[in-house]
Amino acid sequence: MEQGSVLLIVAIIVGVIFFFLIFFYFLPFGLWISAQFAGVRVNLFQLAFMRIRKVPPGVIVKALVTATKAGLQVKRDDLEAHYLAGGRIVQVINALISADKANIDLDFRTATAIDLAGRDVFEAVQLSVNPKVIHTPPIAAVAKDGIQLIAKARVTVRANIRRLVGGAGEETIIARIGEGVVSSIGSSLNHKEVLENPDMISKTVLAKGLDAGTAFEILSIDIADVDVGKNIGAQLQMDQAQADKNIAQAKAEERRAMAIAVEQEMKARAQEARAKVIEAEAEIPKAIAQAFLSGNLGIMDYYKMQNVQADTTMRDSISKSTTKGGGKDETK
Repeated sequence: MEQGSVLLIVAIIVGVIFFFLIFFYFLPFGLWISAQFAGVRVNLFQLAFMRIRKVPPGVIVKALVTATKAGLQVKRDDLEAHYLAGGRIVQVINALISADKANIDLDFRTATAIDLAGRDVFEAVQLSVNPKVIHTPPIAAVAKDGIQLIAKARVTVRANIRRLVGGAGEETIIARIGEGVVSSIGSSLNHKEVLENPDMISKTVLAKGLDAGTAFEILSIDIADVDVGKNIGAQLQMDQAQADKNIAQAKAEERRAMAIAVEQEMKARAQEARAKVIEAEAEIPKAIAQAFLSGNLGIMDYYKMQNVQADTTMRDSISKSTTKGGGKDETK
């Protein structure tokens, strides 16, 4: 009996402790008292309802206390809604306080929109107060005289709070600066002008309004370094000359091939003509024999024809020997 009573007492004590733990979990008296002393009017049951809505009361109360002490008017419902939407309450409150101290026009609605867009609103406010310097990679451009110049620029920007939502980032700024530098150098008549006055690049680029549609405002563009690169104009001329040479060689080779083909065709035709001549000469004896048989050719006529052929052969040999001798007089 005594053991049963002890167990009952222990169970009652554990139950009472568990009840108070649950009670004080849903009704955080300590947090409520801290809020009251900080001047934040919040109902104890509202803190309990935050527990039920899966909203940490400590985060909300701390944000309300911080904002109240900084002189900002922030509603509890707005903080809960932003938390449930996945926002970062601490960063938003810190950003609002920093913007208020720096006289930057930033309201709670804009700050939460920037935060929900995925940007660090507190860092954006800091960037509005302390401008940031962006270093561009080496930018290569060619002046009108064909000389390549390689420039590096430093761009000083500050965040534009109103354009943080939907505005382009640093990559767009760097791309536009590169485009402006290439355009400015490319419009220069001589690369020496750029080397003598590098500020002409920054002035030309800055006047283009390259920060339009971005989340930043460009304060200045400074050309940090300009180096001379390759002679692109001469290289292009050399490449063009080599290309023309290759084209000329190809055309000459084509003409040579055509000439060889024509020569081969002429040789084939000459061989065909010689074959026909030989074939015709082979028919001569037959024709002579037929003439003898038919009585159209007598023996004296045949001898006269042989004499004519012998005389013709002799004249051909004499003319050939004279030509080989260079046309010299044989009597000397």
